[in-house]
Amino acid sequence: MPKRFVVAASEFPDLPRFPAGFELAEALTVAAQQLHDTVTPHSTMRAAVRLAVHILPGADHAGISVIERLQHRRTVAWTDEVVRSAESTHPGREQDPYWEGLWTAPVVRVEDSEADDGGTVLSELGLRSALSLRLRADRRRLTVLTAYARKPRAFDEAGVRIGRLFTAHVSLALDSATEREQLTEAMRTRDLIGQATGILMERMDMDAAEAFESLVKASQRENVKLRDLARRIVDANNAT
Repeated sequence: MPKRFVVAASEFPDLPRFPAGFELAEALTVAAQQLHDTVTPHSTMRAAVRLAVHILPGADHAGISVIERLQHRRTVAWTDEVVRSAESTHPGREQDPYWEGLWTAPVVRVEDSEADDGGTVLSELGLRSALSLRLRADRRRLTVLTAYARKPRAFDEAGVRIGRLFTAHVSLALDSATEREQLTEAMRTRDLIGQATGILMERMDMDAAEAFESLVKASQRENVKLRDLARRIVDANNAT
């Protein structure tokens, strides 16, 4: 049996485990604060899988993965190595239609029988139930949070509702972190292109418009992103 993942109580001291009623509202508020305090999408997802084990009734492990059409499932955050094993691709086995169902349904549950006879992807890992909830979706890619349990039929309708409430907070926090990261990258790119333009102006006796146009043309000619070409020019200038 895989080692059970236990989050240290000190990580989330105000978060009741398996909450209900007003406790659920309080737990989701604490979780939302934890999620929105993260800085990058990756740190948001790491926090989300740890929180999922506390908030989703019956959950022993959790993971977030990205599924692309006609490609393997890629796990990007997990609470235990058993999650990575459960989410690896097994061609021709019953796990594949389970993942495929997420393209058409926001929530998918899968369960093994109570009999401890093995023979399925989950039971071979000591797991009996899985609950997947979509975080993001477009035509080519899904981002999914999956909770795993060592008991059969661990996730009832109440658990599904709690899961959907929780993933709504995760999705909002993930969008916010992604926007911040994109804005930061855009500012860095602007500064980098500005530096490269200044270097060309000085070296080739051009004005700003001519230097930028020269940079764009070189980017197109060499089939290199403008940002990468600008970084190359700046790095070369700094090296001299």
